Amino acid sequence: MDFVDFSHSFWSVIPPLLALSLAMITRKVLLSLSAGIIIGALMLSGGNVLNAARYVFSSVLSLVYTDGGLNADYTNIIIFLLLLGILTSLLTISGSNRAFVNWAQKHIKQKRGAKLLTVFLGVFIFIDDYFNSLAVGAIARPVTDKYKISRAKLAYLLDSTAAPMCVIMPISSWGAYIITLVGGLLATHAITEYSPIGAFVAMIGMNFYAIFALVLVFIVAIFSFDIGPMAHFERNAENAAAIEEDAQDGKLGRVRDLVFPILALIAATVSMMIYTGAQALAADQLPFSVLGAFENTTVGTSLVVGGGVSLIIATLCALSSKQISLKEYAIAYGLGAKSMIGAILVLFFAWTINTIVSDMQTGKYLSSLIGDSVSIGFLPVLLFILSAVMAFSTGTSWGTFGIMLPIAASIAVHAEPSLLLPCLSAVMAGAVCGDHCSPISDTTILSSTGASCNHIDHVTTQLPYALLVAAASAAGYVVLGFTLSGGLGFLTTAVVMIGLILLLKKRTTG
Repeated sequence: MDFVDFSHSFWSVIPPLLALSLAMITRKVLLSLSAGIIIGALMLSGGNVLNAARYVFSSVLSLVYTDGGLNADYTNIIIFLLLLGILTSLLTISGSNRAFVNWAQKHIKQKRGAKLLTVFLGVFIFIDDYFNSLAVGAIARPVTDKYKISRAKLAYLLDSTAAPMCVIMPISSWGAYIITLVGGLLATHAITEYSPIGAFVAMIGMNFYAIFALVLVFIVAIFSFDIGPMAHFERNAENAAAIEEDAQDGKLGRVRDLVFPILALIAATVSMMIYTGAQALAADQLPFSVLGAFENTTVGTSLVVGGGVSLIIATLCALSSKQISLKEYAIAYGLGAKSMIGAILVLFFAWTINTIVSDMQTGKYLSSLIGDSVSIGFLPVLLFILSAVMAFSTGTSWGTFGIMLPIAASIAVHAEPSLLLPCLSAVMAGAVCGDHCSPISDTTILSSTGASCNHIDHVTTQLPYALLVAAASAAGYVVLGFTLSGGLGFLTTAVVMIGLILLLKKRTTG
């Protein structure tokens, strides 16, 4: 099918903009995404309804079956979701979750401790954002329910530790991907003063959004800094948490029956990531290294293997406890799989509209908005804003990295080579910012899933926090662009964020 070319037209942003706007207004995610998909398909086909229908069908089919076989990138994520849903259900029915809650209650005496437990788990489980959101959600959800913390707050804690940690850690799926991209850019522009890993490490301190999003998470966890809709959800959390707690009364399992499966999940996933990466290195006749393995790993396969091993361990633990019958096993498996259907549907619709956004070349149009007349000092902040808009519109950080990092490198090398790393850092920060704000982002959807929170509730409650950090980061990138000092940019971001927090705190208490 020949597509209408929208690469230089504002019309290319219409489908994602329509979907995002409707989602916010109607709070019906599937309906809103459907509208964006239909309009986008009609626009690409030039208004031909039959061609549009064929295009949508082939786009959806390609998510499952492509090039004569299963599309492993997407099907593995679906399988992992089902495995994790079954695992969570099994831990609940066996009483392991309740046992962990009782253990936590003896060691964690207040809400603050429950929130900090979630944050620390999110910080330390940084291998992959999907894995982070879902695994930490499964562990922390019964504890946060016990201490009457809203599901919206839990989703925020998950989302705002997942991507920010992954994007600043070299040994993560994100870090490996970015290092690979940066290595290619350094080679393309014949830059030899940095190694790819050296450039990545140097950029960590200039990724203001990721760093200060993490700082804000700790502030929210320690000081209960609730702004915007989050304050409403926290006020209503006590009754909802009490109902959830009553619903879980029944069997009291063993804490180790939860700990062993989660440790198995982490160990098996990490081991498989290294193994698949090592296989790829061997196939290319390259020497093995841990970083090289993470650069070439197959994340989806690793997640499925990790989920499968964890589920086997959980089943064996439950069998050894002799607390649940075979019928209850069957119920747990069925309920667990069923609990993930909603998230899987949202993901399918989000992936489909992402395909349409890609074919309409929305990213190419947005990237063309930076012209030659822009003052050099404003490049980092403009790249930060444009990357945020692109990630928000497309729902993908990785896609934004792929489009914007080469553009940022090319602009910086030709305009002011000393701005290369600041510009690349600004793109990374903006991509994570837009990803945090977007209702069609995979990570946002899976954070809602991990917290068992209504998706739009999560989007609307996280947005004020994301915009707060974005405003402070934008100020930091202005200073960085004109001074070329990462330290001054960092300090500016910190001062502006503290000022905004104090201002908002005064308004909410005044």
